[in-house]
Amino acid sequence: MSRDERIKNILQQLNPVVFELKNDSAKHAGHAGHMGVEPTGETHYKLKIVSEVFKGMGRVDRQRKVYDLLRPEFNSGLHALELKTLTPEEAKG
Repeated sequence: MSRDERIKNILQQLNPVVFELKNDSAKHAGHAGHMGVEPTGETHYKLKIVSEVFKGMGRVDRQRKVYDLLRPEFNSGLHALELKTLTPEEAKG
């Protein structure tokens, strides 16, 4: 299973209404972490996730929640994750 699939599976517990994951690893070839533990080019990602779970949470708490869920991926070679976390209401406006 690819890292993309694992990330998607892990974050399904947030019941996202929007889930946009982009593998940006090719842009970071040669940078620190690109060829870390897992030399597959699955090291740098951009993620936009919209979920009711984020309601009432600040930006840092939202990001911390996502990072905590993805800790096993970071421990196995995920190097960078650019996050955009929104509630459905924020995504509309």
